[in-house]
Amino acid sequence: MALNSQGILAAVTIAMYIPFLFISLRLVMKYGISRGDGWVSLLVFSIIRVLGGALLVAAEDITPANTSLYIGGYALESSGLSPLLLCTLGLLHSVFQTPDGFSRYNRQFLLLQLLGTVALILVIVGIFEASSSSSSLSANTMRRGGVILFCVLYIILVGICIFLWTRIHFVLRYRKQLLKAVSIALPFLAIRTLYSVLSTFSSSSFSMTGTTEPNTSDLAKFNMITGEWQIYLVMDMLMEYAIVIIYAVAGIMLPLNEDNKSADSYQDEYPLSRPQM
Repeated sequence: MALNSQGILAAVTIAMYIPFLFISLRLVMKYGISRGDGWVSLLVFSIIRVLGGALLVAAEDITPANTSLYIGGYALESSGLSPLLLCTLGLLHSVFQTPDGFSRYNRQFLLLQLLGTVALILVIVGIFEASSSSSSLSANTMRRGGVILFCVLYIILVGICIFLWTRIHFVLRYRKQLLKAVSIALPFLAIRTLYSVLSTFSSSSFSMTGTTEPNTSDLAKFNMITGEWQIYLVMDMLMEYAIVIIYAVAGIMLPLNEDNKSADSYQDEYPLSRPQM
């Protein structure tokens, strides 16, 4: 069976992110799992994109249509924004690290991670409930509530980034470059987040098969499933890919571990780099 435009884009997604599976895995091995620098979230994002693409391609190939594959594929597609936001959060958290490797504001960042996780749960549960038609109103509310939380988290990320730039003289040498990378990625992340909002609010239902009445909303062209694939390509796929490239290049090129010298060697240059709760 020939793939439609969505199936072709799903196949392209698989090809795009398989290399980043290995790149992000290398970054996790380079910087470690427990430090919370965001590299694990980048790996999770790459896995989600490959799996989601595989499910959608499989759904296009199987006849008769398997609704479960569509649900799983689009659920993964919708949930991809969460690890991307959490990756950005983790990278910003690492910018706060002191020369002796201590992370600052741990409690605050943990709460923000919880915010992103709650948003993810709302989106996924909303999609599965909408697909089962058990409670379309509550499912729609959950999906929209989840993307609104994504927006809130993005705004907070911008605020953190601005705060760090006002304290740039106290940021460690290579983490200044990492902060530049995150700042460059933020506009792409803004467009990606905006697309999630427009797509979610484009319809009051979540149809997999297109058997329901046509979507006559003013935002119908932004719908992830039934909207224009060109918009999906630009506002979703290309924005994500730009962000992943920026973060991957920064992780590979920047010797961030060089910042973790003895605290005494940085005492005069970074007097405010002290552990904080």
